Amino acid sequence: MKEYQNFIDNFVRQNQSILGSSLVGVYLHGSAVMGCFNGKRSDLDFIIVVHHDLPAAVKRRYTDMVVAQNTQAPAKGIELSIVEESVCQPFVYPTPFVLHFSVEHLDWYRSNPADYIEKMNGTDKDLAAHFTILYHRGKTLCGKEIREVFSEVDSADYFDSIRGDIENAVEEIMENPMYITLNLCRVLAYRKERLILSKLEGGKWGLANLPQKYAPLLTDALAEYTSDSTMEPDTALAREYAAYMLKSLN
Repeated sequence: MKEYQNFIDNFVRQNQSILGSSLVGVYLHGSAVMGCFNGKRSDLDFIIVVHHDLPAAVKRRYTDMVVAQNTQAPAKGIELSIVEESVCQPFVYPTPFVLHFSVEHLDWYRSNPADYIEKMNGTDKDLAAHFTILYHRGKTLCGKEIREVFSEVDSADYFDSIRGDIENAVEEIMENPMYITLNLCRVLAYRKERLILSKLEGGKWGLANLPQKYAPLLTDALAEYTSDSTMEPDTALAREYAAYMLKSLN
């Protein structure tokens, strides 16, 4: 993470410059605060809190800044959501947001920025998971401290949020085997032990707690997550694993 500290510091300054008195705080969550950041595999995850919704012109200037900054970001880029302070404490679920950015939307913004700014708002169940990581393990980059701004997310809301990522795991595991393999562990670890884990921690939990026949799958997923390797799982084993994990969750 040290190699991206200057990047993060500059990103914070840009937020302060563009959002000014509207800004409540800038917060870091995800792998960057959970000890498992990999510049070739990870993105940088931010939550930006503002006092109120932002005018379209400010959103446009802000997103232009993020797109420019993204060229200097890790391989997977920046992911962020801007939310109003009023939805953070007490926590609102599904959580409203006023702007979101990730690299998967980059082409949309470049081709039609006005349409993007108009439509990139609404509610996002994933924010329950992000807020939970932020509340327990996040970092304040500027502004109010985390527990001044955020209340703890209800366990049912958090579980609903993380379960949404893996509910079609049997059908989807071969599309992104590393991500789904490790995420299934994270979700089951929370279901069984109320543990809030990173993907890396989830995989290690799985090795210690799941049937040994799935150990090669988990080992390969962890190797891909922490290195340049690419796992090539046996399709039958991967789908059996996904079915076993979903059954265990229920």
